[in-house]
Amino acid sequence: MSELPDDLRRILRESFAIRTTLRRKDGSPRTLETTYGWQDRPQIVLSGFPGQRDWVASLARHAEVTVHTVEGAPGFDIPGRARVLREREERMPHLIAFIERWAERPGFPRRRFGLLLGAVKCNRRLGLPWWGPFYLARRIFDAMPCVVIDFVGPPERRDGPPPAVTPPREHHDPA
Repeated sequence: MSELPDDLRRILRESFAIRTTLRRKDGSPRTLETTYGWQDRPQIVLSGFPGQRDWVASLARHAEVTVHTVEGAPGFDIPGRARVLREREERMPHLIAFIERWAERPGFPRRRFGLLLGAVKCNRRLGLPWWGPFYLARRIFDAMPCVVIDFVGPPERRDGPPPAVTPPREHHDPA
């Protein structure tokens, strides 16, 4: 993968939302908008609130995706390959970086959250067990989705908006 264009690097650094087109279980396309983390390399990390997400299961089944910038100009579409991370030790650096990135958003309670995140990082650096309030933090980290999308091809400039977000399918009980 070649170097990312400067305008794409600026967008990835300044934006907080990205759209990803993936394949559902049946192979049909779905575009979702999520928050992401970026650490100045040709990959992003998708995560969010704790809990199961159908898009994570879809990415585990069909790894090929297209990432679309949402904010900034010009727009870019980037081919990618998703990796769903499941092991805590592999996930933690990505999730910590994601949360630190998320904390840059305007209105985020930086002081309170920064103290907690700093304590978790110190706890990990010292190799201490997940006890007391860290146990709750570990449960939250363990429940957060963590998907790394590696950029696998050159970004393409896009004229116009990114693809629209696909509404979720309704689940019907066969009654």
